[in-house]
Amino acid sequence: MKNEIVHRVYTFLKDYPPFSFLSRAELLLLSEKVWVKYLPKSTVLFQIGEATGEYFYIVHKGALHLYRADESLADSCDEGDVVGIRPFLAKSAYLLKAMATEETIVYGIPAHLFLLHMENNVRVAKYMASHFASGVQNYAPSTDSNHAHFTEIFTIHHHTAVVHCQANTTIREAAIEMTRKAVGSILICDDQMFPLGIVTDKDLRSRVVAGTIGANEAVSQIMSSPVHCVPPGMSAAALQMEMVKKNINHLVVTEGGVQLAPVMGIISEHDLLVQQGNNPTVLIRQIRSASSVTQLRLLRDRMETLTQRYLEQDVSIAFITEVISRLNDEIIQRCILLALLEAEDLSAISFCWLSLGSEGREEQLLRTDQDNALVFTSALPVDAAKKLLLPFAQKVNEFLAHVGFEYCPANMMAGNAMWCLSLEEWKAVFSKWIHQPGEKEIMMSTIFFDYRPVYGNKELAAELTDHIFHLLDRQDLFLHLLAKNALENPPPLSFFRNFVVEKNGEHKNDFDLKLRAMMPLADAARLLILSKRLGGENNTVKRYLKMAETEPENASLYQMAADAYEVLLRIRASSGLKHKDSGRYIQPEALDKMVKLHLRNSFIPIDELHQLIMVRFQLGGRI
Repeated sequence: MKNEIVHRVYTFLKDYPPFSFLSRAELLLLSEKVWVKYLPKSTVLFQIGEATGEYFYIVHKGALHLYRADESLADSCDEGDVVGIRPFLAKSAYLLKAMATEETIVYGIPAHLFLLHMENNVRVAKYMASHFASGVQNYAPSTDSNHAHFTEIFTIHHHTAVVHCQANTTIREAAIEMTRKAVGSILICDDQMFPLGIVTDKDLRSRVVAGTIGANEAVSQIMSSPVHCVPPGMSAAALQMEMVKKNINHLVVTEGGVQLAPVMGIISEHDLLVQQGNNPTVLIRQIRSASSVTQLRLLRDRMETLTQRYLEQDVSIAFITEVISRLNDEIIQRCILLALLEAEDLSAISFCWLSLGSEGREEQLLRTDQDNALVFTSALPVDAAKKLLLPFAQKVNEFLAHVGFEYCPANMMAGNAMWCLSLEEWKAVFSKWIHQPGEKEIMMSTIFFDYRPVYGNKELAAELTDHIFHLLDRQDLFLHLLAKNALENPPPLSFFRNFVVEKNGEHKNDFDLKLRAMMPLADAARLLILSKRLGGENNTVKRYLKMAETEPENASLYQMAADAYEVLLRIRASSGLKHKDSGRYIQPEALDKMVKLHLRNSFIPIDELHQLIMVRFQLGGRI
């Protein structure tokens, strides 16, 4: 019999990083060990100076405030935020007080079990490293609900002019040299420049000033040894993780990362923190504090720089889409908040802003056109509510356009009265599309059924999803026609394995990456996930991974489709950044041989998916 408590814990944790990075089996095992704790309002979860114990926490319901020693507010944490893991990893006591500001439920996560996952799972390690690079020294919770902070994956440059001395140098001489060079550490090396140890400001304070060792003693008496060595070219995330695991603040760079090699440079925790100006965490903070759309536009420009850097560093496309989607969401939310400042009183209306299309699928790496909608409930008559909502929505669309998200040519935006509807009106629209499907209705569903709540009352979006699945339980014709639509674009290679390019128009001889490669995969993923009544996932890659779990017999095909889509996302983003456009149209002959090969290989699962769809939905042949 299924353990309902464990299942509820699992269902909650799987939506929040770093737990979302674990496999289903790993997370279920971890969920079995979770401690559920109820905190009445004003209950203190932990105090400053208190030992960390065996658990860190994630907020399930309610909210916690984190206070410094002077009772000033350091941060607030709500649903999905991780609390109290940094002190555990740093092997220190709590430096903040955590107190419930309302009735709160937290899950206690066994830290020793989680540490095993952190050591064995790269994505978990990168997530944890991002916290320690955020500049927050005393705790590790995400200040952003429902999502992780993201560390930047770049190669950090080490200091090559290393301040060093020999083992017989006096402590006084070493301190003078550190002061003269204005550094916080000095390396102790042998005659071959092999590293022997390191002395920091902290060592001087704790072992000399406050200790019993005299300043005329050899520096070797107080050095930390051996030093921790790393090879050149490691990413910031990897370096941060090394410091976290070893509880150190300096890493010595040597060839091969071994001690029996000359010192090439040194990297400090400060060096990593200096790089935070382009870190997504910092961008989020700046977006949230932006007072104008002009500021937001500049920040969106920096996002493109970030995307470019990620692509150049060959960072996984899954990580890139996660980061950029989160930043896009933050910009949308800030535009909404700025528009609310100018709007009439909307307190009588409960609404949810929905992102559609590629943004709804968390796949919008470039500044393409907007696709959005509004769903609402109101104590006011529907028409009266719309009179208040439409000017507000139009202002949000205007702000987003100023930031760089162009107006939708088809006007599929929340500021259009057609797409600013009450919950009941949306239900009626979706009912019509599913019960009376025609070409237009099928086309609209491929856009609108990828909606994702970005701001406001997300329960409205959840209710819409429940409504869709309820309708599908009684309507096979819709899925049949959706399947036919998914076959509209066959694998984009000719008989001679040449790319099927545009025959005329502005993009003659260009390959339409969106229409001929990405859309067939996205359409197939949507169809399959709807046919299985699997909600809660819009992203195309994640849909295929979920299908792989659901249908093990077809897991290899779905994994291939997921990999192919990631390849296409990378190619489109790279092309768009290079040519300063949407990346939709590419010139096959301009691609290098390896990219062309990857592109061709990404078409392979399209044909297999089409064959599966034809059989499953009894289509009989290609449309």
